[in-house]
Amino acid sequence: MKGLLYQGARDIAYGDAPELKPEDTRSAIVKMTACGICGSDLHIYQGHGFSEETGYCVGHEAVGEVVETGSNVSRFKAGDRVMISAAVGCGSCVPCMSGNMNECANHAGRCYGLGPGLQGVQAEYAMVPVADFGLALIPDGISDDQAVLLTDNLPTAWHGLKGADIQPGATVAVVGCGPIGLMAVEGAFLMGAAKVYAVDLVPERRGMAEALGATALDAGEAAQIVQEQTRGRMCDSVVECVGADPAIHLSLKLAKAAGTVSCIGVNQTMDFKFPMALAFIKNLTFRTGTCSVPEHWPELIPLVQAGKLTPERTITHHMPLSDGAEAYRMFDARENGAMKMILTP
Repeated sequence: MKGLLYQGARDIAYGDAPELKPEDTRSAIVKMTACGICGSDLHIYQGHGFSEETGYCVGHEAVGEVVETGSNVSRFKAGDRVMISAAVGCGSCVPCMSGNMNECANHAGRCYGLGPGLQGVQAEYAMVPVADFGLALIPDGISDDQAVLLTDNLPTAWHGLKGADIQPGATVAVVGCGPIGLMAVEGAFLMGAAKVYAVDLVPERRGMAEALGATALDAGEAAQIVQEQTRGRMCDSVVECVGADPAIHLSLKLAKAAGTVSCIGVNQTMDFKFPMALAFIKNLTFRTGTCSVPEHWPELIPLVQAGKLTPERTITHHMPLSDGAEAYRMFDARENGAMKMILTP
């Protein structure tokens, strides 16, 4: 089996992936038909991963076809077209069974491709533990491209939006206009935002946000312009989609008094200097955390089917899995407008 293997900082190689073995009788083997490179995969690519080991398969966004199921898998069979949740839980406790794997009562939450413990899905095949709860049939009217984005990116954007307390008529800022940020822009309007500021350093990404109806701002001038245009009131809700220290600090500045900042960008700084005095004076609500993907599928799938959300517009490249190393390099360098990369085995 071939896959993309982490060999060290900025060294992703296409080669022979570790042999897949079912974890237990609740597991399934899925043949990949498409997988995506997520912005958080770049943390691993850049050498800031969660494991010091090398040689493991990366990636946590994929769709495919079931080829084998364990004897205790009841909801799926060989031949089913499925999407794989990036989030994995025990599948036995009440939170997991309701789709909320972040609150797994057995502390069994995992993610694909962060280390050798659960091999990633940027490969020809993937082993899915607790398949009855980690898989979903791809519904009619959902393309493979859309389904890949439903495995992590779109639910993450939705998770960030719901954590931002957006009300009809609100003024919202989205900081970071990568794929998740652009999905957050579109989702903010769907939730009833009257005005959405889209903040990014890259002109092309600001242009994509403007096409969605947002007011696009360069990060360096965003706080001043928002202050002027809102007469000092600032934004009701801010969704932070970068994770870098400056982006989080900017998000706190953009929020109004008694506003909400929802931070979904991955920040691995253990000593982040949180401006407590600013948050205290503003009486801010600050939320952060990861998304439990299956929890949001019941809301998101109908919205994608109806064309109310179009996450696939963030896809800029389709490439073969064998060119995965080049896809990572391009994505990291933002070369040729690279944003969402979809790989096919």
